[in-house]
Amino acid sequence: MTLSAVDVAKLLVTTTEAGGSAAAAVVVGGSVAGLAGRRQAIAITSATSSPAIHGDLGSTALSAAATELMQEAIGDPRAQDGLRELESEGQSVELYLEVRRPVHELIVVGAGHVAQPMAHVGALLGFRVVVIDDRPDFATRERFPDADRLIRADFSDPFAEVPLSGRSHILLVTRGHKYDYECLVRALRTDPPPAYIGMIGSRRRVRATYVQLIDEGIDRALIDRIHAPVGLDIGSETPEEIAVSVAAELVMLRRGGTGVPLKDVERVAERFFQETGGQLP
Repeated sequence: MTLSAVDVAKLLVTTTEAGGSAAAAVVVGGSVAGLAGRRQAIAITSATSSPAIHGDLGSTALSAAATELMQEAIGDPRAQDGLRELESEGQSVELYLEVRRPVHELIVVGAGHVAQPMAHVGALLGFRVVVIDDRPDFATRERFPDADRLIRADFSDPFAEVPLSGRSHILLVTRGHKYDYECLVRALRTDPPPAYIGMIGSRRRVRATYVQLIDEGIDRALIDRIHAPVGLDIGSETPEEIAVSVAAELVMLRRGGTGVPLKDVERVAERFFQETGGQLP
């Protein structure tokens, strides 16, 4: 079956919207004549399912190698779209590879000052943003133009209209500890567990939350899933800075980063002086 660009686009969107992963490759050059523009794509609907293969690259060997390449890319959280060289049985082609993973939700519970920049930054990162509040004057389109959904809900049952899943990232920033706690307990008891549960608060407030959870018999393993105080330590104070801190933590967890400054990871200056003694080559 020959795939068109439209076919590929539809496959990538429908697969990821349904919670699966997909990748597509199109031949853009190489040593084999007549293959330019050939497309192949794979769709993986669950962690245990085999990939559904769509289209081919006009060669059995190249198609099999492309399937393996796309599976590896899907499994690598750092893999990006771009050109790839592919060789198999003496044939070589240049591919443009696209990788798409499941659409993830950022569920911001509370529509106050931190929620506004968080919704904006979350949308920039590709999250489907949902904002929940019990005050109709706060969860408005004017205040949250980047949100996909705005929901008015009672904090005693905040997720009634939002089915939680392993792709849900929950940020608790309500107007009071009582509401954060009620929502937190609901999130902790969700099966399957959300990918991320973050709660804003001072050290004292977070400690009080942990004490209360233990008193209620919440298992330690569940408590360890909570990111609180939320975000990375960048000295954030303003709502916008807090949003950046939380966003950095979300990216770190998604991409498998460390949170360490890249200067300290790469040590470019240190290595330069070690190798050259400070002298230009």
